[in-house]
Amino acid sequence: MDTVKAQQGLATGGVAAWSLRRLVVSPGFWLAAFLAFVLAGLLLPLRLPLGPNYWDTAVYFDAAQRIHEGQVPSIDFFAPVGPLGYYLVAGLDFVFPKAHPILLANWGLLPVALPLLAIVVVHVGQRSRGQALALLLPFLLFASLPINLHELYPLPGFDGYGHYNRHICLLLYVLVAALFFVRSGRLLTGLVAALMLALFLVKVTGAVSATMLVGYAVLTGRMRFRDAAFAAAAVIGILAIIEIGTGLIRAYVEDILVLLSLNTGALLPRFLTVASVKFNVVGSTLALLGVLLWAAWRDRGEATSGAWLRALAASTTGWLAVALFALTFFETQNTGSLEFIALWPLLLAILLEWRGRSDRLRPVVLVLLCAASVPSALIFVERSARAILGAPTYQALRVDDLGRIARISVKREIAERAPLMLEHYARNQGAYADLATKGQLASFILYSEIDYQAAWLLEAEQGIEAIRAWESANKRELNGFFTLDFVDLFNRQLDRRPPRHVPIGIDPFRSNPKIALQALEDLRELDAIMAPKCPPTTARALIFGHYAAALEGRTKVALSPCWDMYLKP
Repeated sequence: MDTVKAQQGLATGGVAAWSLRRLVVSPGFWLAAFLAFVLAGLLLPLRLPLGPNYWDTAVYFDAAQRIHEGQVPSIDFFAPVGPLGYYLVAGLDFVFPKAHPILLANWGLLPVALPLLAIVVVHVGQRSRGQALALLLPFLLFASLPINLHELYPLPGFDGYGHYNRHICLLLYVLVAALFFVRSGRLLTGLVAALMLALFLVKVTGAVSATMLVGYAVLTGRMRFRDAAFAAAAVIGILAIIEIGTGLIRAYVEDILVLLSLNTGALLPRFLTVASVKFNVVGSTLALLGVLLWAAWRDRGEATSGAWLRALAASTTGWLAVALFALTFFETQNTGSLEFIALWPLLLAILLEWRGRSDRLRPVVLVLLCAASVPSALIFVERSARAILGAPTYQALRVDDLGRIARISVKREIAERAPLMLEHYARNQGAYADLATKGQLASFILYSEIDYQAAWLLEAEQGIEAIRAWESANKRELNGFFTLDFVDLFNRQLDRRPPRHVPIGIDPFRSNPKIALQALEDLRELDAIMAPKCPPTTARALIFGHYAAALEGRTKVALSPCWDMYLKP
């Protein structure tokens, strides 16, 4: 009897273990777990560790408010990238009103990218569940948290910048996965059309890199010309419908041309910079290319040079070279990204080719495959773990008047330093103004320093308190604000009307076009133009000079130690 019960217990345990293993290797399980993780992150009022360039996240918040007010990107405000990311973040902001802004921005593109990846995974899973998992899990890892693969500041925290670059990297990952693993022509056509449309509407340089990949797929026979033409026609048709209904596309293209005129410069130095910053991937991939080229030349047999070159172009070796170039081109335009993760599906294809080969180069190829892929995953996991494990020891930065954007935490030393630095900036504005006139910042990487981002939040808090005090004393509610700085926080936090026809995310060196007549007219109707002073910087001085015409006829009010307000009479 006891033996029977023992056998039944073993059988039950075996079934349970088998069921658990089946669950763990199911792509559906991982998709569901990831969605639960994202929903929990959006529903909970989390406080997250502050990271470098956090004010980039506030640009999405500014755009979301403008969209809620009825403004249209590129038509009603100049944006540094395409409209899709802003609309998706605005939608998530509406659905999840307690979500942390950095998570909204990081996960903004998931409503587009995740379903497209799920389609690829389901299609591949019909042939091989292992391959489907190998495509799915890296995407989920890199999409999970606001972490870039290049560190700008040594203290742990979540990266507040590079959101749209990460969006593009994830879309390019899905595109490469589709080009290599989708066997249905119709499905591939639909996926390419959807991805190219999304890429164009998020950031045009991503669409340019994707066009290189799709064009190469046509040239090498991986995608039929007819299918590519159908995909292109679908994209153009949808863009035409959007243009007819809104005028958005023409305005977006005009913004792209303006950005091109503001961002001139040689490409070669940028390629070298990317190769230097991401040598762990670029160097390993170039070495892998060399080994694969040697193997292809060794095995050419009696093939003519032309036939060998054609076969090489269509092989994973040719694809690796083209993909590396296309992705490097995209990264030349970026600061903060998930660099080169779109190589992973291609590296998987190379792994599948070589894992069963009896070739003396096989160990070399496998080692180089690991060298080209593992460092990115390790960097992401290590930086994420540092931010998460360090967060319990951090303390809240008390800037409660800023709402959700202020739900951040910092090291105790930063929390003590930031208000002291704000006072220091206020007392020593002359010294920092002198630096600004010479084109220098207080430190070389000032904007990436976490203590500066904390001081910037405290400066904004001081501005809101001063505005409320002024309005109470003068019994006048100001109708809106324009801040002569990278981003404005006042309109959203004080529920006022943001001006139209001005840029969001003002970078005087990259994204600050000439002032249009419409912008001046709208600014003249605005009650308050705000000038921050703690500290004076080159960028703030350039922005102030750029909008000097809008300040004419206004009264300067010394609102607080760190803020001047230019008041409409």
